[in-house]
Amino acid sequence: MSSPLVIFDLDGTLVDTAPDLIESLNHAIAPEGLPPFDISQLHQLVGKGVKVMIERAFALREAALDDEIFEACFDRFTTHYRDGMPGKSRPYPGTRAALERLKAEGFTLAVCTNKRMPLTMPLLTSLELADYFEVITGGDSFEYRKPDPRHVLSTIERAGIKPQNAVMIGDSSNDIDAARGADVASVAVTFGYADRAVETLGANRMIGHFDELTAALIDEVLGR
Repeated sequence: MSSPLVIFDLDGTLVDTAPDLIESLNHAIAPEGLPPFDISQLHQLVGKGVKVMIERAFALREAALDDEIFEACFDRFTTHYRDGMPGKSRPYPGTRAALERLKAEGFTLAVCTNKRMPLTMPLLTSLELADYFEVITGGDSFEYRKPDPRHVLSTIERAGIKPQNAVMIGDSSNDIDAARGADVASVAVTFGYADRAVETLGANRMIGHFDELTAALIDEVLGR
């Protein structure tokens, strides 16, 4: 039997990036006269990458957004966010211990995030997390991204694992819907940026801390 693959979302799952996302967004939109957002509003903004985050910010502020303004905001966000890494972003409690535990148990680990790779890799590297993962795919790795199940399936394919031996760990409907569409088991974390109650996402299991992400739990979810 092949080694199971554990796939992690990034923002809101592995790493709490909320302070830096909000700070960079506010930096990007301030020159356009938009009032700043606070962390409590993050769930209304994140999940589908920087471009959608900016679009949602303008929509929530009922402000016009043309191509020129969008490109200026996108460039300001990307530069501010990248240059400040890792900023205030930190792995969630128990993240590193869970990754080390799963690696020691023989699991293969991967990241499947909608964050673009030029932002994903510097973040994971600066937090000394990148080396835990055999495969890392971002929102620009393919022509599709979560909740499209092909993003999960293509990540699994790169790892050389069969879908029935994979489990997706995430915090939002993007993650759980993508896993379901790929016919892949899923575990939802309750501490992320879900835009609705986590218990309504339809994951196979929920955890409130990475201490709960054990080999036994993954085997149970996979029916091993």
